[in-house]
Amino acid sequence: MSDTIEKIKCLIIGSGPAGYTAAIYAARANMNPVLYQGMQPGGQLTTTNEVENFPGYVDGVTGPEMMVQLQEQAKRFGADIRDGWATKVDFSGDIHKVWINDSIELHCETVIISTGASAKYLGLPSEQHYLNMGGGVSACAVCDGFFYRNQEVVIVGAGDSACEEAHYLSKLCKKVTMLVRSEKFRASKIMEERVRKTENIEILMNHDTLEVVGDNQVVHAIKALNKTTGEVIEIPATGFFVAIGHKPNTDIFKDYITLDETGYIINTPGTSNTNVPGVFVAGDAADHVYRQAITAAGTGCMAALDAERYLASKE
Repeated sequence: MSDTIEKIKCLIIGSGPAGYTAAIYAARANMNPVLYQGMQPGGQLTTTNEVENFPGYVDGVTGPEMMVQLQEQAKRFGADIRDGWATKVDFSGDIHKVWINDSIELHCETVIISTGASAKYLGLPSEQHYLNMGGGVSACAVCDGFFYRNQEVVIVGAGDSACEEAHYLSKLCKKVTMLVRSEKFRASKIMEERVRKTENIEILMNHDTLEVVGDNQVVHAIKALNKTTGEVIEIPATGFFVAIGHKPNTDIFKDYITLDETGYIINTPGTSNTNVPGVFVAGDAADHVYRQAITAAGTGCMAALDAERYLASKE
């Protein structure tokens, strides 16, 4: 542990659109925010090749480029952007204690949690290869479906989110093949019926994904196993969407912050307030519905404004 304790008025844990937006607003309000970027500086958008649906970018922008711009904007107003990630917290008292990299101890008047959520993937080497290549594998149909319009795609998943994303893709793509790993959906009946009634969605039950096939640059097909017959099939596709859930990055807060059954932080509706006074949440750490850059940025603004009001009430 550090011999010295740093006192901070506003600590922001995590970057991405939520964290950087919170930093911009907090800095402009003279809250002297300190932002630790976390293990993935810039968040999930750093793995997104093209962002075309964020207002103001007429010609689109790459995810990493957008994050650099947001970071520089926050710095321009005086935000202190640092490398490192929170490894432990203690929110039991009026002063919120946070440890960075198991060594730096911070005592904070306010904390904004913007640690996001990580998409779950199958873990196939070929899936990870094309994910890292930035083309062909995605965990967000709303973000990336537009790039596959009039093409054939495959989506894997069995829950409400998978059905919703398959239905969304069906409006853009020529054909959507849905791979369900078991013999039944986990989705609600109404969502299951919606995909079953959509003409250009083909549902293959009891199928496992074996490989994402391509030329090392772009995806050409998905290889799948029919677990009933043992037959291996190859499905032509230019895109592979994984919709098997997200894991919010909130484990270190669970002893103090109220979480739902899947680990998302529960905030007071209409605010960024958590159950701990002075601790606020922004972005995908609390949002399991929208998960968009624009909504994350909006909640980052809310968190900074709520933190400012909290500090004013303590004066």
